Amino acid sequence: MIKQLTDKQQRLAAVGLLCVVSVLFYALMVGPLIALAHDYNEAIDELQFRLRRYKKVAAGKDALLERVETIRRQQESSGRLSTRETPALASADLQKFVKQTIETAGGQLTSTQVIPAREEGQFLRIALKVRMSGDMEVLRGVLYAIETARPMLIIDNLNIRPVRGRRSRKTRKIEPSDQMNINFEAEGYMNAAPT
Repeated sequence: MIKQLTDKQQRLAAVGLLCVVSVLFYALMVGPLIALAHDYNEAIDELQFRLRRYKKVAAGKDALLERVETIRRQQESSGRLSTRETPALASADLQKFVKQTIETAGGQLTSTQVIPAREEGQFLRIALKVRMSGDMEVLRGVLYAIETARPMLIIDNLNIRPVRGRRSRKTRKIEPSDQMNINFEAEGYMNAAPT
C-alpha cells in the first residue's frame, strides 16, 4: 500500500507517523515524568515549609521552657498546692487541719475517711470525706477556715441535715434543735511529680 503512494505522499505519511509516535511517546513517557516531577516539587515545597515552621518553633523552645519554669516557681511559691512528698503525708496534713478547724470552731468531728489520691492532669487530688456536727456558727467557721486555707482547699459535696429535736419530758413535745449533721469532702492538690 505504501508503494502505491507518491514520494510526496510517502514523506507526508512518514512525517505523520513520526508525529503520532512523538505524541504517543510524550503521552506515555514524558508527560507522566513531568507530572511526577511537578508532584515531587510540590511535596518538597510543603516539606520545606514545615521544616521552616519546625525550626521557628524549636528556636523558641528555650524561651518557652523558661516561661514554664517561671510559672512552676510562681505556682509553688503561691502556697496553693501541698508541698508534701507523698499523697499519704498530704492526706495526713489535711486530716489534722480539718480536725483542728472543727474543734476550734466548737464543732464535733464524727469521722474522716481518706479518699484515694487521683491524678487530674499534672496534679494529684488529695481528698477527705468529713462527718461532723455543730450549729450554724460552727458550720460557718469551718467553711470559712477551709476555703481560706493555704494550701488551697476546696469543699465539695456538702450535705447538711438537721438533728432531730428531743422530746420534752414535761410537755411531751419535740423541742427543735439548732444542731446539724454535716457531711462534706475537703480536697486539695499537689504536683503529680513533686520536684
